[in-house]
Amino acid sequence: MLPSGVFSTKYQTETAILRTRTQWLLLAAFLAFVFCVPAFASGYWIGWVTRLAIVIIAVMGLHILTGLAGQLSLGHAGFVLVGAYMPGILTKEWGINGWLCLPISILGAGIAGVIFGLPAFRLKGFHLAVSTLAASYIIRWILQHFSSVTGGFTGIGRPPLIVGGIDFSSRGVLYAVTIVMLILATIAAKNIQRRATGRAFVAIRDNELAAQVGGIAIFRYKMLAFFIACMFAGLAGWLWAYAQPRINPDSFTAGDSMLWLGILIIGGMGSTTGVFIGVIFIRGIQLVFSDYLNPFIATFLPQSLTQQVYVALSLIVVGIIIVAFMLYEPHGLYSRWQKIKAYYRRYPYS
Repeated sequence: MLPSGVFSTKYQTETAILRTRTQWLLLAAFLAFVFCVPAFASGYWIGWVTRLAIVIIAVMGLHILTGLAGQLSLGHAGFVLVGAYMPGILTKEWGINGWLCLPISILGAGIAGVIFGLPAFRLKGFHLAVSTLAASYIIRWILQHFSSVTGGFTGIGRPPLIVGGIDFSSRGVLYAVTIVMLILATIAAKNIQRRATGRAFVAIRDNELAAQVGGIAIFRYKMLAFFIACMFAGLAGWLWAYAQPRINPDSFTAGDSMLWLGILIIGGMGSTTGVFIGVIFIRGIQLVFSDYLNPFIATFLPQSLTQQVYVALSLIVVGIIIVAFMLYEPHGLYSRWQKIKAYYRRYPYS
């Protein structure tokens, strides 16, 4: 629904992502603010927002695979690890520049997704989720036990991302690179969702048999969904590799995959905007726990129990929130936001 007095005269305008001048101005102001953050924010907040953007990119891939195509995955974190390890291995073994590792990370994670996604043609629902979970454990096992290449349990480092004398892995510059990558990933996800590929994904999600009768190549589109989703994971992994001093097999676990699936539920399944809302909501709760609640708990508990109680309590609270959304707001926060906008635009009419 558009504000009163705003209407479309061309099909291109009707299908545009941003349809009013106000939306363009608000987006420009928001992007200007985001890119100015390093000028006034501390290193802690720059790092926090950088990691937030990386998680959004990873969840964006899961949005395409699960939110659009309906292929339930609990192994998405494993493909992020594939993308994260590429810069360390390739620069260590062959001396390849980190920027050249970017397309290799994206394609490598995408190919790994297709390989482990092959069972998706025969499996559905819970059985598919278990097979993707197994893929995550297989990837972690390989990274842990091929220590001559991957560094084993201790992980692997990577050289700085230097081009033309500029260290792109420094905190401020990497922040800008991550935001640019996030913008490009969002545009790509939006366009995939709006085009024939996205419509085919949604048709498979809603009714696979009807989609097949309608002429949609089920196997090809399922593999394409895994490939595209894991390409996003590879991009997130490459950025994470330069956001951290070292990458190890425990950087991303099956627990992260499950949390990202919960983020999709909270934000709104099938919505790109919902990915942003869900990630910011959950990461904000985790920030409150780490910066405010944990020090408060520490004043009442012995030092030996503080960390255990904090970790357990944070998991319990996030779990309760996910269950509450599934019961009382199954369409997520994005749906609630749409209802608020519709109410505002119709006011004072019912």
